[in-house]
Amino acid sequence: MQLLAVGLNHTTAPVSLREKLAFSPDQIGPAVVAARSWFGRDGFNQQTEVEAAILSTCNRTEMYAASHVDNPVDATAHFLADFHKLPYAELRHHLYTLPQDNAVRHAFRVASGLDSMVLGEPQILGQMKDAVRQADAAGGLGTYLHQLFQRTFAVAKEVRSTTEIGAHSVSMAAAAVRLSQRIFDKISEQHVLFIGAGEMIELCATHFAAQNPKSITIANRTLERGEVLAHRFNGKAIRLAELPNSLSQFDIIISCTASSLPIIGLGMVERAVKARRHRPMFMVDLAVPRDIESEVGALDDVFLYTVDDLGNVVQTGKENRQAAVTQAEAIIETRVQSFMHWVDGRLVVPIIRDLHENSEAMRLLELERARKMLARGDDIEAVLEALSKGITAKFLHGPQQALHQASGDERARLATLLPQLFRTKR
Repeated sequence: MQLLAVGLNHTTAPVSLREKLAFSPDQIGPAVVAARSWFGRDGFNQQTEVEAAILSTCNRTEMYAASHVDNPVDATAHFLADFHKLPYAELRHHLYTLPQDNAVRHAFRVASGLDSMVLGEPQILGQMKDAVRQADAAGGLGTYLHQLFQRTFAVAKEVRSTTEIGAHSVSMAAAAVRLSQRIFDKISEQHVLFIGAGEMIELCATHFAAQNPKSITIANRTLERGEVLAHRFNGKAIRLAELPNSLSQFDIIISCTASSLPIIGLGMVERAVKARRHRPMFMVDLAVPRDIESEVGALDDVFLYTVDDLGNVVQTGKENRQAAVTQAEAIIETRVQSFMHWVDGRLVVPIIRDLHENSEAMRLLELERARKMLARGDDIEAVLEALSKGITAKFLHGPQQALHQASGDERARLATLLPQLFRTKR
């Protein structure tokens, strides 16, 4: 069984490519099913033996798999390209392909926050747990991935509870506040709009609310959900459909939705800037795929930042966490070796099962022969003697035959190994 992780992230691909490879929440389940079928096309037809899970966030798209197919890494890379209708050549250069222990190490590092744009950030663990639940619901988890992710979550918990990996961390939300303060001296004099109502928007709203802005507004596709979040910050909620007519009212706009298409287009912002008489607008697009058309960034009086732009800001304090990183890496390495030991043990399970089945067949055959001898009245001692000799002869037949047929180095290895296999305690 081959374990692997294939994907791209903020260090290997720009947001313009990451958004093309992103999976929306309602795509994850069908994609897991499609991935398992894809491996079947690669010449391995027993789909039940293929395991797959997909993790897709603003900073990464990754597929974890366990399969018996030849060259599973290449098969996975081709699947990602095919599913999103992307040229494989365009995608391949940006992908990392991690087999076996490297895949395990990567999963542990991702869940522990060591591979994030914000070192030590906690959101990725929850996102990974969601991905695993979705994969399980789609039938993508088997023995290997189930065990991998259970250990992954345990490692992440150990790293976060025994190191200070999350200390001195600057979150994306905090980075957005810092950047806005470069444009506006006082956030307390600005009107802030949040588009979306998910975890990241909630975190951003919490940070901006601490600066006491003039107003906070939540724009969401579902008004009821937006109102729940707005109520927490003494704000108001509007529908996304109201944005074209209301965008000009806001100085700071933070957007992070799961939309597959941009919500704010160039024309909408041009009209808003004109209505504002060119007063500056600060915009942060934390979504992947992006919520705001990239051309908006070329407009005068508009300061547009993407999730990648905030990456430079969140590096602050990274040096202070280096000791924690070293400690976390040591924990991870130990746990990787432990997991691979478990995997190696799984590899011999079929061999052990076959040995037991063959041994049981030999035992039953000799036992039946002994019963027939007893039934015809043979001496019990003679029957026991024949039973023990028969079982011994059958067990030794295979090894003796292998030793006689081998030659050279192979015979020398068998001559060393066989006495160890059949040595018993006295």
